Amino acid sequence: MKDFSYITNSSPAFIENMYHEFVANPDSVDTEFRKFFEGFDFAVGNGLAGKNGTAAAENGAVKTAAGAGKNDWRKELAVYRLILGYRNKGHLLASTNPIKKRKDRGANVELSFYGLSEADLDTEYEAGNLIGLGTTTLRNIFTHLQNWYANHVGVEFKYISDQRKIDWITNEIERNFSKPFPLEKKKRILEKLNQGVMFEKFLHTKYVGQKRFSLEGGETTIAALDAIINKAAELDVKEAVIGMAHRGRLNVLANILGKTYEQIFSEFEGTGKLTKPWVVGM
Repeated sequence: MKDFSYITNSSPAFIENMYHEFVANPDSVDTEFRKFFEGFDFAVGNGLAGKNGTAAAENGAVKTAAGAGKNDWRKELAVYRLILGYRNKGHLLASTNPIKKRKDRGANVELSFYGLSEADLDTEYEAGNLIGLGTTTLRNIFTHLQNWYANHVGVEFKYISDQRKIDWITNEIERNFSKPFPLEKKKRILEKLNQGVMFEKFLHTKYVGQKRFSLEGGETTIAALDAIINKAAELDVKEAVIGMAHRGRLNVLANILGKTYEQIFSEFEGTGKLTKPWVVGM
């Protein structure tokens, strides 16, 4: 499923009707909805039974919430929709510009948009299991969603059509991305950033006014490629072939592929372009 916006923008009545269809015939609803409803029923049957009570279907396969406790299924669904909302549009809130506040692009991830309020913040919801937090409060869920999707890094990935890739990215963001970087990795990132910045500064000073397809403003490319190649080597990848754009090519040759500055400057004639591809062995 490529985009969940029709879920996050739909009314609870629509979801309720679809749930009733699922109860009557699971195969009649979309695969992703079916997975959610199955997970929801599982959570209800295993987590909410002692709180709100459950009513088992005659065949024992489907359980639904029957009580009127604090965690009614409509609220659970609202929290689920909130999670989907952040996965879809959280990047629109990310503080990626250190100079000025980001323009409001209508992300619609406020609690009120999903029928929730501050009164619900300290209520525990089973939907926390969907993001690896277990049964936890809405406050905890909301805080983590903001940190994962709307902090200083914005992650936009719902345009991807391969569900396996989406699941992998989602899992990495919500379970591994927030883990603190080891000090040695931070030092390595800083080292590669410094190399990229100083190289561009030298070229700008030495070859004033010449077309060189600078990487200025995108020096994180060096740190990112370095991390990708090192991780690939750990996974026994033997060779990496880079289809390099003109912009930043010299920087990549020097600080990723290990071509010496002497070689680069002896060949560099102001075009910033090299004709042959480079292959780096792992």
